[in-house]
Amino acid sequence: MASFHSGSAVELEHHKTAYIKAKIGEGGQGSVYLVTVDGEDYALKWYHRRINNGDKFYRNLAFNIDFGSPSDLFVWPKFLSLKTDDGEYGYVMDLLPERYKCFSDFLLTKEKFSSITVVINAALNITNAFRELHRKGFSYQDLNDGNFFIDPDTGDVLICDTDNVAPYGDSLGIAGKARYMAPEVVRSIKAPDVMTDRFSLAVILFRLLFLDHPLEGRRTLCPCMTEELEQKFYGKYPLFIYDPFDDTNIPVRGVHCNVIRIWPLYPQFVRDMFIKAFSQQCLKMEAARPTDNEWQIMFTRLRDCVVKCPCGGETFLNLDEEETECVNCKMKIPRPPILLTKKYRVALFPGNKIYKCHTREETDNYTDVTGSVIRSQNRPGVWGIKNLSGNTWYVTTRNGEIAEVPNGKVVVIMKADTINFGNCSGKIEINRQ
Repeated sequence: MASFHSGSAVELEHHKTAYIKAKIGEGGQGSVYLVTVDGEDYALKWYHRRINNGDKFYRNLAFNIDFGSPSDLFVWPKFLSLKTDDGEYGYVMDLLPERYKCFSDFLLTKEKFSSITVVINAALNITNAFRELHRKGFSYQDLNDGNFFIDPDTGDVLICDTDNVAPYGDSLGIAGKARYMAPEVVRSIKAPDVMTDRFSLAVILFRLLFLDHPLEGRRTLCPCMTEELEQKFYGKYPLFIYDPFDDTNIPVRGVHCNVIRIWPLYPQFVRDMFIKAFSQQCLKMEAARPTDNEWQIMFTRLRDCVVKCPCGGETFLNLDEEETECVNCKMKIPRPPILLTKKYRVALFPGNKIYKCHTREETDNYTDVTGSVIRSQNRPGVWGIKNLSGNTWYVTTRNGEIAEVPNGKVVVIMKADTINFGNCSGKIEINRQ
């Protein structure tokens, strides 16, 4: 492998040059260096000679650079190096900001998320990124916990190792990482593609929420995980730890503590989604695995029912019940008013947000805030929705009057019956108590 030192020059395509400043990491595929290109700092990934994967891998990197990133959440290759006389090469990418922490550190409890909402935001960002990737005709082929870097305070996500991304139908010869590969890939009966990405994504999302593995329960407890046992547990006979028809792989107390504690806290519709994703039908490819869009809708729905309890902790509300017990302090929280739209039910609880996906029918934008639920400063028992959309809303009150609510003004929730947001409307449902 090429030996670089501070000041070494690496020739790039398009007559650019990367200058080595320092070595900042090393992994199974190669080494990573801090470099400058045109006066800007970047990272250079340089492949080990034994696994530089030949011309096809090199051509795929060049194609991806020319195509451009499908989403700004991917740390996409920016510049490709020229090959050395020995056939070695690498590529240049953006550096990761320090606020992003590796997902693996969250699984090892070296890092912690600041709130439930942050976890959900991370899940939304991950699912949206892969939806855009798949829409652009790519599959990832090597999804695992080392690919994701997450801001523990916001849920912002950056996805690395995008050199393993390839167009549909192309195989780079990379099967993936153990415990994240789809069963059919483990068994070597199918190359990685969009459908296998769906399985790996479900594993990532399960681990994000529950901090344990969906296929590792009582059956997988063994002194040594041999290759034969990996084939059995992850390839030939995988079994979800909460399979409703087979309890032989249930989590074990004292071993799988995270999932035992966290699984019951999430709403039933979340648990049902994972039960479907890891059902025997989906594991055997006899039924369609949940799509990126289905995950995004589910996590948007989940965020819509999170509220901050007076105890200071976040909890999930059951919007079909008159009251819900806080998962932290066990206080009974009455069901608040609900905004009913075509696809969503949003808990109108002080501190909660309304997003563009709620107020614009043609979009599923889950990041842009269009409204905020606030308390009256003078009358704390009076709640309202502050219009942050930039447009005027039209409210039909409970006595049939219509009132304009310009941007920056507030809708008093108890007085409102419906809100016309522009091209769609929502109805305010008041607690029946």
